[in-house]
Amino acid sequence: MDFVGVWARRPEAAAALARDHGTAAYSGDEGIDALLAECDAAAFALPPDVQAPLAVRAADAGRQLLLDKPVATTVAAARETAEAARRAKVASVVFCTLRFAPDTELWINEQASVGGWFTAHARWLGARHAPGSADGRHPRSPWRSEKGGLWDVGPHALSVLIPVLGDVTEVNALRGPADSVHLVLRHSSGASSTSTLGLGAPPNAAGAGVELVGEHGRTAMPRWNDAITAYRAAVDELRSSMTTGRPHGCDAWFGLRLTEILAEAESRLN
Repeated sequence: MDFVGVWARRPEAAAALARDHGTAAYSGDEGIDALLAECDAAAFALPPDVQAPLAVRAADAGRQLLLDKPVATTVAAARETAEAARRAKVASVVFCTLRFAPDTELWINEQASVGGWFTAHARWLGARHAPGSADGRHPRSPWRSEKGGLWDVGPHALSVLIPVLGDVTEVNALRGPADSVHLVLRHSSGASSTSTLGLGAPPNAAGAGVELVGEHGRTAMPRWNDAITAYRAAVDELRSSMTTGRPHGCDAWFGLRLTEILAEAESRLN
C-alpha cells in the first residue's frame, strides 16, 4: 500500500508531515479533491466533527474509509457517514485500537465465544487534562477539552464491552470528579457493565483496564502498548473488506452505534 499524500487544514502542517514521510502535501478545500483523486482509500486523524463531513465527501468520491473514533459527536453526522459508505458501497473501518491490537483482539474474541458473563467493569483514566499536565508531548486538544473523556476514551471501553456482552440496551450516566464520567450499562445478553472514563485524573491514578466476572470466574484484559501494529492491522482489515465485500465488525455502522450510546450518556448528564 502506497502513502500518496497528506491533507491538513494548515498548509505548513501538511508540508511538515508530508516531508517527514516523503509524500505530497495538500491543504484547503481544493486540496481535498486533489488528494481524493490520487487515492483509493482515505485514512482520517481529525477531530470527529471535522472528520465526519470529510468522510462523507470521500465516500461520495468512491474512496474506502479508515476512520478515527469517535466517527462524530452527533448522531446525525455519524449516521450520514455510515449511510454515505453504504450508498457508495465502500468499505469502512473505525480504528478502535483494542479491536486490532493482537493480544487484546484475541482476548476479546475468546471472551465473546466463552459467554456466561455476569458483569464487567472498564476503567479508562488519562491525565491529559490534569492540572499542569499539558505540555509539548500532550498539548491540549480543543475538542477533547470540550467533550471530555466520555467521548475520547468512551469508544475504547464500548468497543471491548459490546462484542463480549452484547449491544447496549440501557444507559445511565453520572458525573465524577474533574471531567470523569461513570456509565452503568445494560447489555442484550442480560449482563451489566460499569465504566469509569476521564482525562483529568491525577497522573498516579491514570490507567486502563477491563475485568469480566461470570460463570467461569474472572478475567482481565491483557496489557497493550503497540498502536502502530494495531493500526497496520486495521489497514489490513480495511483492505480485506474492500476485497471480499464483507463488512468489518468495527465499520462505520458500529461507529454510529458508539455515537448513539455516548450521545445518550451525555444527555443523561445534562
